[in-house]
Amino acid sequence: MPLDRTRGQQTEDARPVDPRPDDPRHLGPPGAPDRGEVVRRDVVPLAVTDPDEPGWVRPTPSADELRWDMLGAAALFLGGLLSMALAHLSGLLYEDPAAGWVSVLLLAAVTVPLAVRRRWPSVVLLVVAVAFVVLQVLRVPETLVSNIALFCAMYTVGAWETDRRRATVVRGIVVVGMLAWLFVALFRASTDPELMAEWGDQVGALSPIVAYTLLQLLTNILYFAGAWFFGEHAWRSARERARTAWRTHLLVLERRRAEEQAVSLERLRLARELHDAVAHHVSLMGVQAAAARTVLASDPQRAADALGHVENSAREAVHELHGILGMLRDSGEPAGDPGGRDGGTASGEALASLDLDALPHLVERARAAGVQVTYDEIGERQRLRPLASLNLYRIAQEALTNTRKHAGPGARTDVRLRWLAEVVELEVSDDGGTSRSRGAIPSTGLGIVGMRERVAADGGTFEASRRRSGGFVVRARLPLGSDGRAVGTGGPVPTGPRQTEEQR
Repeated sequence: MPLDRTRGQQTEDARPVDPRPDDPRHLGPPGAPDRGEVVRRDVVPLAVTDPDEPGWVRPTPSADELRWDMLGAAALFLGGLLSMALAHLSGLLYEDPAAGWVSVLLLAAVTVPLAVRRRWPSVVLLVVAVAFVVLQVLRVPETLVSNIALFCAMYTVGAWETDRRRATVVRGIVVVGMLAWLFVALFRASTDPELMAEWGDQVGALSPIVAYTLLQLLTNILYFAGAWFFGEHAWRSARERARTAWRTHLLVLERRRAEEQAVSLERLRLARELHDAVAHHVSLMGVQAAAARTVLASDPQRAADALGHVENSAREAVHELHGILGMLRDSGEPAGDPGGRDGGTASGEALASLDLDALPHLVERARAAGVQVTYDEIGERQRLRPLASLNLYRIAQEALTNTRKHAGPGARTDVRLRWLAEVVELEVSDDGGTSRSRGAIPSTGLGIVGMRERVAADGGTFEASRRRSGGFVVRARLPLGSDGRAVGTGGPVPTGPRQTEEQR
């Protein structure tokens, strides 16, 4: 009778989805190294596709797993030989058993193919199933190991077959074929005169033939259902581990992207600070040095005063550079309020002193450098965040620097700070001066870009354009919260209707 005993079941843990980092068969997501390239050890290597996408397949088995398959097949073959030997010694044999060499060959056909069960699971299942039926038909005195081998082959198809439709079809064919063969065997048993004569005199709630039939049916249903269920469960477990590894990989990529963006933003911020500080003070020093050279012979006192302004500008530039470098040096150290007014460091105090309170002093320095500039503050002053106040100061500083560079010393410049209901507005405008006759002055083009980025960081609006009457105007608006504090959205900065024709 087929499958009359099922002793034990052999299951295994699904192989982890993470392949070895140096395995060229497995790649990361788009952007990962191509086949044959060295995969970085700190990147979680994954299958080619997302496990949640159609067409995902389980990674191929490793060399260690293949070696364990060969050892398992050899162990089952030796166990089958031992089972046959014990059957001979116990005398529990069929009436007309198969010859010894035939039994050994059929037992090898049932167990040895399991050595490659994870390479070709569907082929192995079909070979093992056919050998199992022949083994039963020819009355080989072994049932324990052969049942285990068939269970293991069917489980492997569910756990490792990459083509899921083929896995379903192959297992369905084996199950239907085994059940059909079981019904044929039961029919033959029920029509055997000797067996019916032996069971015919027994009475009870169920006749012996009915009880035997139900037992065989229940055994086969549980046997094949268990192999099918455990195989599918192993496949789903492997896919869930692949999904977890994929998400971990995406988190690693996102973290690196965030770190790179943070570094880029910090570099951009420091570049703006260095550009604004150095350009402003160097521009002042250039104007004062030119004035000193012009009047050096005719008016030594004015030349000395101009050189004094050069000295002051140089000292202030060095002071601001020390503040920026100190902030760099303190960035890796824990501090309660780094860079703020209460940061406790000289660098923080240096940068914190550059705010709207220092705007009149900035205008005075521009006047001393020969720029005709006026300053007006309109409305009731409200409290700003230190960073927003610093950004407005830097915008005014850069705008005045551009005026000296492009409009010339004869330009008239107006600086206005307006406190409105919901915004604070800074406007720096000039009348063009003698810029038409002087020609264009070389520029890096980073001034307006930096001002726009500063405004964008606080969620404001920025406008830089030429005036119809001549000259240039820079206008920055920062929103105020309900409590009078500037609010920053970090989003893109909308610009006014008129954009700059050339970056200053």
